[in-house]
Amino acid sequence: MGRVSDLYRTAFVTGASTGLGREFARMLLAEGVTVWGSSRDPARLADLAREFPGRFHPVALDLRDADAALATFRRVDAAAGGCDLLLNNAGFGVFGEFTAADFAVWREQLEVMLVLPAALAHAALPGMRARGRGAVVNISSLAAEFPLPFQATYNVTKAGLTALSESLMLEAAGSGVIVLDVRPGDYRTDFETSLRRLPGSETPRLDRVWRAFAAMMRSGPVPAAAAADLRRALRRGRSGTLRTGRFFQAVAGPLLARLGSLPLRRRLQAAYFDLR
Repeated sequence: MGRVSDLYRTAFVTGASTGLGREFARMLLAEGVTVWGSSRDPARLADLAREFPGRFHPVALDLRDADAALATFRRVDAAAGGCDLLLNNAGFGVFGEFTAADFAVWREQLEVMLVLPAALAHAALPGMRARGRGAVVNISSLAAEFPLPFQATYNVTKAGLTALSESLMLEAAGSGVIVLDVRPGDYRTDFETSLRRLPGSETPRLDRVWRAFAAMMRSGPVPAAAAADLRRALRRGRSGTLRTGRFFQAVAGPLLARLGSLPLRRRLQAAYFDLR
């Protein structure tokens, strides 16, 4: 099993300035891959550019502007001579009851976290197929299997991204292109602090769920652990699903879900988040 760069020379990583995206970008760079990493504020990527001169390229990208984002990706793809790896990572969370905000809030989340990753994959795949190599890595979430309370649209986007990955795995079979559906659990990132908490979500019931969620995020593994798991998956060079995180979330929970009933799973989730 060689380095990732033996399979993929160039990569485009969205949301590379913080959290898991940053660690994924750093791992790829350490593996010899040339990386174009995006952020709404590319100044936040300057340290990676200094650490990996000529191999890390900061890209200004606001995923809320789909047309501009696709145009940027196409420019990068041309400059790179074809991106061998697309890593869809960028996203954000919104916490609150589904009806507590104008639907435009949820529409933005759907566009940024599901529609645009699909559009980027749609733009990247033809070139990968033509070259006979490539990887589309979609960072979904265990929330696709175990929905987070009061984060309805986040759950929908991650379930949709997982379904997209499963579909593309079937289409890409035999083409030299792989598709990875990565489902992280709670990692110790800034996701909690960047989560939008909607007005009116300070009720005792929502407060209990918020505290349980925050505690899980603070006690989770460090992002470098997810990057190590992804490195192993990329080196194998096969499509598949990667669950990553603490043992209970990434191994025991899914096993219990497969062996148990759906009502049991719902009861366990309610207890997990102190939801009563």
